[in-house]
Amino acid sequence: MLQNKVTELLNSALEEDGSLFLIDFSISTDNRIKVVIDGDEGVTVQDCIKISRAIEHNLDRDEVDFALEVASAGATAPLVLPRQYKKNLGRKMEVRTPDDTIEGNLTEVTEEGIILEWKAREPKPIGKGKVTVRKKQEIDFSDIKEAKVILKF
Repeated sequence: MLQNKVTELLNSALEEDGSLFLIDFSISTDNRIKVVIDGDEGVTVQDCIKISRAIEHNLDRDEVDFALEVASAGATAPLVLPRQYKKNLGRKMEVRTPDDTIEGNLTEVTEEGIILEWKAREPKPIGKGKVTVRKKQEIDFSDIKEAKVILKF
């Protein structure tokens, strides 16, 4: 009952602001409601407050006691939805696949996956020494085990 009501309120609140979308939602056995959202242009504190109020103001605490937490997906949290990659175009990422871990700049997002580009030092084809080469790899969403943005300060 609580699950259905919260789901309905949450979906309604997210539909009002088309740039916000759901990353995770759970209700524990002791009625702790946890909502994690992200947005195409990021998430502000006001966005979290708006979603929180849309849920909290429409539930009756006399009917059911609950705790509510609405948070944004953390900057270091792995990306879980294809939609999250688009807002991170141009950023450096670490992507783990079944065979490899690749660090590169996210240069393109397609319907099927992403394209990473990076520079690498490789031995010269002829002679001694190394040369810098540009690398590019297309990775399907289905092959991504984990993807994180690498933050630089």
